[in-house]
Amino acid sequence: GFLHYVVTDCEFNSSKLNDIEFTQSYYYNKLEYVRFSSSVGKFVGYTEYGIKNAESWNNGQEVISSRGEKERYCFHNVGIFTESALTKS
Repeated sequence: GFLHYVVTDCEFNSSKLNDIEFTQSYYYNKLEYVRFSSSVGKFVGYTEYGIKNAESWNNGQEVISSRGEKERYCFHNVGIFTESALTKS
């Protein structure tokens, strides 16, 4: 069979928004073909198919909504994680 999956990741050094990086990587059969990174601010393709997708997504609503994910998804969850970790230490 074939396997398609998406990995969403928030890397952070503190709970400040500028210390957080949001990435979303798209894989097909263990090969990453396109990625959005908040530090780059757009999609980047790594295969022929990924490059075509990145071009299309960078010219549409996908890039606009992905740029907001750092604040919506990461900032919210990093705050919860940081608060939880600090209260247990």
